Amino acid sequence: MEQLNSLEHHFLIAMPNLADSWFDKTLVYIVEDNEHGSMGLVVNLEHGLTVEQLLEHFELTIEHPSPLLEQNIMMGGPIDMEHGFILHEPQGHWQKSLPLRDRLAMTVSEDFLKSLASGDAPEKLVVCLGFAGWEAGQLNEEIQANNWLTIPYNEALLFDVPTKKKWQVALNTLGISPESLSMDAGHD
Repeated sequence: MEQLNSLEHHFLIAMPNLADSWFDKTLVYIVEDNEHGSMGLVVNLEHGLTVEQLLEHFELTIEHPSPLLEQNIMMGGPIDMEHGFILHEPQGHWQKSLPLRDRLAMTVSEDFLKSLASGDAPEKLVVCLGFAGWEAGQLNEEIQANNWLTIPYNEALLFDVPTKKKWQVALNTLGISPESLSMDAGHD
């Protein structure tokens, strides 16, 4: 099956038929979407740990206290939940950093955590543990089954909207209120 439109650098908005799943009311940033499959990070499901607690877990000394350290870590997805993925702006020069688009990057290296501890990290970031993945064609099938709506990347939605409001704000960008959603509609 040929992939016509990549969903890279878009958000997925979970629909009501995912209410009984891991993805209930989630907002997922799509990092990669190609003929081999898709990878995304849930950016609105709090893990219960803060960035500061994560740094302490890695025994990193916090040299410069910052409001960033109080930020909650997200459960990025049900796969590989012991590994961290950091979405941030601006892009930088960390060891395992992947430039995405619009100044956004994803970094998966410990040197980024050291930058956080030393106060030398970007001001805008979302730290996730784990990721969401789909096999080739699976995500398109889920969209056709009305499991997801999609919207283009929006910097303010990722970094500025409070975590618990991201899903609703994402829906609102489409002119949809959560109360008006139904599990019966679909993409034909």
